[in-house]
Amino acid sequence: MSLLSVNQLSKSYGDKDLFDDLSFTISSQQRIGLIGVNGTGKSTLLKILAGMETGDQGDMDHAKDFTVEYLPQDPEFNQSQTVLEHIYDGEAEIMVLMRKYEQVMLELAENPEDTGVQERMLDLQQKMDEKGAWEASTVAKTVLSKLGVTYFDKKVSELSGGQKKRVAIAKALIQPADLLLLDEPTNHLDNETIEWLEEHLSSYKGALMVVTHDRYFLNRVTNLIYELDQSSLYTYEGNYETFLEKKAEREEWELQAEQKHKNTLRKELAWLKAGVKARSTKQKARIQRVEAMKEETFHTKKENVDMAIGSSRLGNQVIELQGVTHSYGSHKLLEDVDYLVVPGERLGIIGPNGSGKTTLLNIMAERIAPDAGNVHTGQTVKIGYYTQDHGELDESLKVIEYIKEVAEVIRTEDGTEITAEQMLERFLFPRPQQWTYIKRLSGGERRRLYLLRVLMSEPNVLFLDEPTNDLDTETLGVLEDYLEQFPGVVITVSHDRYFLDRVVNQLLAFEQSGRLRRFYGNYSEYLEAAKEEQTVLKENKQPSAQEETRRGNRKRKLSYKEKQEWEIIEDDIAALEEKIEELNDQLAQEAANYDKVRDLTAQQEEAEAELEQKMERWEELSLIVEGLE
Repeated sequence: MSLLSVNQLSKSYGDKDLFDDLSFTISSQQRIGLIGVNGTGKSTLLKILAGMETGDQGDMDHAKDFTVEYLPQDPEFNQSQTVLEHIYDGEAEIMVLMRKYEQVMLELAENPEDTGVQERMLDLQQKMDEKGAWEASTVAKTVLSKLGVTYFDKKVSELSGGQKKRVAIAKALIQPADLLLLDEPTNHLDNETIEWLEEHLSSYKGALMVVTHDRYFLNRVTNLIYELDQSSLYTYEGNYETFLEKKAEREEWELQAEQKHKNTLRKELAWLKAGVKARSTKQKARIQRVEAMKEETFHTKKENVDMAIGSSRLGNQVIELQGVTHSYGSHKLLEDVDYLVVPGERLGIIGPNGSGKTTLLNIMAERIAPDAGNVHTGQTVKIGYYTQDHGELDESLKVIEYIKEVAEVIRTEDGTEITAEQMLERFLFPRPQQWTYIKRLSGGERRRLYLLRVLMSEPNVLFLDEPTNDLDTETLGVLEDYLEQFPGVVITVSHDRYFLDRVVNQLLAFEQSGRLRRFYGNYSEYLEAAKEEQTVLKENKQPSAQEETRRGNRKRKLSYKEKQEWEIIEDDIAALEEKIEELNDQLAQEAANYDKVRDLTAQQEEAEAELEQKMERWEELSLIVEGLE
């Protein structure tokens, strides 16, 4: 069923066309991945669909009660709101009800004996029953739990950046919507949370459109890919893996079409130059056709700059950590760490947020000093450091000027010179854009430009702190190609599973136990090894006392008393279940009478506890009976 139709949508900023004459339809249950080079308008398109911006021309058609929920890259908050108020914001009836219910639950926790609060809670419980809100409440609690959001009564202004991101994601997932728009939802999430998000979105009831650099996420979540390229929209049925195959086919077809066009144009020009006699009207039409063919353009040019870039000579001594210990406040991040970095190393640093990954990187780079221990850096080491927070770029500079401040020419291993202009083209800045002022670049384009500046310094040791955040998939492919041929050392902090699998061959993992573990292999291999270890631990785990009792039960017969108990226990269970059902009915009827509700609730809890005991006893007796058969 069609939810939203977009017709002939166009958008420009100044003289830059983002997209032109886009038309597409979004249907229920579609999982759309929106991809394209930074600066092509992905975030702008999401904002237009969310009603936060308007196109220069075109329109959108949808049902009257159509709802959209939008998660931007950098969510905005009402700083005076509490987390609870933000998550359950909105005027949808079920959101208002859940917001009031969660608020009264917080009040009841603080004042459990307040009869006024108790009465309000019972009233809201009844309304939750009437509106069928418990399922939505359960989903909300699951989302909040998995995202680690438990600080409901905190003001949004008191949260860290990571906490705010999780609160924003929770709100986007909880709010009822026909279309969910997510702009880089995996940024700053650990891999365990990303894997949960992938599973959760597979059962999301509405349609979904997501912009993300996480290629594994795209592959597992989407069933349709929209690609923004050269102001046009290309559609590919399937996930990211299918997209790569089909895009290669499209580019091959475009190359063939361009060659055919060139051949036809050459023949037409030859015909005209030869002065072949023809009726004037036909000759005039032919000339017009040739002129039109000259104007036709094909976007098939692919820069093929050699990525085997040289670097400063690196000696045998790179970096060595000896007994490094470091704390943040009272929290110890590193304790007595010894590590030797060797030439050619490809190291990934992984672990939960806040575990100390960036701190370790900064200590290795000698940007911060450890509380204890030493860092020895080789004399030939030249570090290029790509940081998460690179500061503001000088907006008064043009793109080419910013790069030439570092180097106008770099050399490959065989001595071939590559100009700054060529490197910019390789990193998806065409010649005309190189003379654009930095202030006109998008956030993602600025990150790409900053990355190139780091690489242009020709380091022999590259430190990359979350390099994949805010970079498009095509730029990541270029970076991965570069790193594959980079002759120096690469040390990267990243949560991007695809990037880690392609770039590194060993890991330093901050694990839950607080220990730092060295692992030889890529990230997928690390995950597989961790799962195997958990399986072995479960298999080797000693049986519990209850399990030992059950095993013993299988070796003996029922006593006379147990036989009598076995004969009636199922009837007892049925009677208790019937009693609990009757109490539920009475609770619904007496919802306005607090004293009666209190007594009935106590009876219900007592009956449920007795039922649980009976069920456990039934299980014990049944094991003995099974052992006799």
